[in-house]
Amino acid sequence: MSTPATRRTALVTGAGRGLGRAVCEALAGLGHQVIVAGRDERGVQRVAAACGGDALAVELDVTDGASVRRCFEQVKAVDILVNNAGVLLDGGTSPASVPLELVERHLQVNTLGAWRMSQAFLPGMLAQGWGRIVMVSSGAGAFSNGLFAGAPAYAVSKVALNAVTVLLAAEARDRGVLVNAVNPGRVRTRMYPDAEQTPQEAATDVVWAATLPDDGLTGVFLRSRRQIPW
Repeated sequence: MSTPATRRTALVTGAGRGLGRAVCEALAGLGHQVIVAGRDERGVQRVAAACGGDALAVELDVTDGASVRRCFEQVKAVDILVNNAGVLLDGGTSPASVPLELVERHLQVNTLGAWRMSQAFLPGMLAQGWGRIVMVSSGAGAFSNGLFAGAPAYAVSKVALNAVTVLLAAEARDRGVLVNAVNPGRVRTRMYPDAEQTPQEAATDVVWAATLPDDGLTGVFLRSRRQIPW
């Protein structure tokens, strides 16, 4: 359990179910205040109720600038931002045939959504001299893995998300804010219903990155609490 001196406020996007819910519950279990954010108003309210304490539910669409501004105005500042919201809609397509509208959708949610949220909350973290931003990424978007051609829009959006991670981390370096990407692996969610790993198991790596000590890693790609190649 966190002591009052180390208690943080954490905002998790895409938190109405799956991995996002598990991350919220884990952070709340450590004593942090959790802001449960997502498009499904009833879903985030259920998760906030399950987290208990002073958990707050916020309706949020990361692709909508006005929605992000309303979220910011409601919560003002956070210490931890977990950019978990994401989509995978192009499984089984190929780079030569995937509809570019699908590519745009993946970029809007997976990349620009996280970037938009980070732009909203990073300045406050820098001003207070402490913050953690975690991008929930994927091995599908790592050149070291070999980009996954069976979901090309998803892969490209995660490559771009990894690039945003590096850029934001460089801007925040030595200013008290750590920015990292986490590859949680395949997680048993609506996206991967047959995956062996539970959301609760995957959440441990995300929470670890969200609560790194002040001398922790930044600007890196993490898997199982270890830095891995991009």
